[in-house]
Amino acid sequence: MIKVQDYRPQAFTDFTLPENVKAYQDALQKVRAELVGKHYPVVIDGVVVETAEKIESRNPCDTDELVGTTGKATPQDAQKALDGAWKAFESWKKWDMDARARILLKAAAILKRRRLEACALMSIEVGKNYAEADVEVAEAIDFLEYYARSAMKYAGFGSSETTWFEGEENGLMSLPLGVGVSISPWNFPCAIYLGMLAAPIVAGNCVIAKPAEDAGLIAGFVTEIMYEAGLPAGVLQFLPGVGKEVGEFLTTHARTRFITFTGSRAVGLHINEVAAKVQPGQKWIKKVVLELGGKDAMIVDETADLEVAITAAVQGAFGFNGQKCSAMSRLIVVDEVYDAVVNGFVERTRALKMGTGEENANVTAVVNQMSFDKVKSYLDLAPQEGTVLLGGQAPGEYGGQPGYYIQPTIVGDVGRDARMAQEEIFGPVVAVLRARDWQDALAIANSTEYGLTGGVCSRSRERLEQARAEFEVGNLYFNRKITGAIVGVQPFGGYNMSGTDSKAGGPDYLANFLQLKAVTERW
Repeated sequence: MIKVQDYRPQAFTDFTLPENVKAYQDALQKVRAELVGKHYPVVIDGVVVETAEKIESRNPCDTDELVGTTGKATPQDAQKALDGAWKAFESWKKWDMDARARILLKAAAILKRRRLEACALMSIEVGKNYAEADVEVAEAIDFLEYYARSAMKYAGFGSSETTWFEGEENGLMSLPLGVGVSISPWNFPCAIYLGMLAAPIVAGNCVIAKPAEDAGLIAGFVTEIMYEAGLPAGVLQFLPGVGKEVGEFLTTHARTRFITFTGSRAVGLHINEVAAKVQPGQKWIKKVVLELGGKDAMIVDETADLEVAITAAVQGAFGFNGQKCSAMSRLIVVDEVYDAVVNGFVERTRALKMGTGEENANVTAVVNQMSFDKVKSYLDLAPQEGTVLLGGQAPGEYGGQPGYYIQPTIVGDVGRDARMAQEEIFGPVVAVLRARDWQDALAIANSTEYGLTGGVCSRSRERLEQARAEFEVGNLYFNRKITGAIVGVQPFGGYNMSGTDSKAGGPDYLANFLQLKAVTERW
């Protein structure tokens, strides 16, 4: 078995230190010189495939700038990738678990060395500020390190416990499923992209990775790291393309064994539906692992430390412009402290700086035109459903540069059944809801179809314990922000319409990509 030190999450970079800011700015210059303008092609069976068309990636903070391009795979390319992956699987599944784990550990070591480059590329390609990018790359490293260690408990015959029985040897074997497709989002283009493919790969499966169209360069960057770490040809097929074309082709294909998807509820439910339909020649029920977003709430009651609550609200709502499935999009405040909390929340948010990721602004641009238009539609709705206390505008430019800029927006006295209180907006917009008391606040929090993250700011032990049992979310946080789950520390995933609660970064996540065989030999 591979010998490594116990898992510990990566430390975050302290950007209050001038030397760390300087190092980040130097990385931005290096990335602009070496990576901006680069093309990442489709890679099938370790061979570059030149496609007839390309997918452009533009800087959301300056839409005049072309950051780079990727190949644009076709369904024919997807078929070749699928065939090649199954061929690679025949040998990959026979590798020892620790040998596969070493590849993840080497990839983690390479990414540690190139951490600032990955961060800088995300600042340019998706508009992340320094801290948001740094935390994400730390998470990506953590996924590699954590899953490499997690794989050890599934190695060999008898890795899972069975009960002794006289005269027989009994044991369980954990076997990989085969070939699957990983469809990842643009909002965590390094960490989620890498975590979603690394877990099934270390378990012995082969993966066709389709990154988000808006974040192809960072996906290409970390894919190259996986190849550099020693993955055999065909184990990881890099297939950038349009979801409605190659994604649909792969999720419906008879030879796709499993699907991992992080993204919108509508797309995820469609994948779940089509994957459930057995195709001619299909030999299995497809395994589907989904994470589908949320309408996440933080409750503040009259016993709370209001300064802690206000800080948590700002951090949870506007980190990466609210473009997180875990972002606090509902702030539920009991009537007794409503005015004090909301006034503090508005004033603290007013101080946030808008700008570019490269400038390390607090609030940057949303990722693309579709997101901009969607969020703007809720800004248009806001005066009808509440009182706009801050923001409410979508300037669409900053400093003379065209970009998808939207003001941080707070809407007060929103009704619990209003669209802004029920629908996922995925932008820098918060609906504030007034609750009569604690019980009413908890009822409001549970009134959506989602169940991803939630939080409570309270000094009441009785209420915290009630929330522990009754707040219907997969990740619940007390007296802190509701974003920022750390691999291995807070396994992440929701239930209800937020997904399959697969708990990425948790002790049993690899089990999603393994099947058990019980073997008995009579002596």
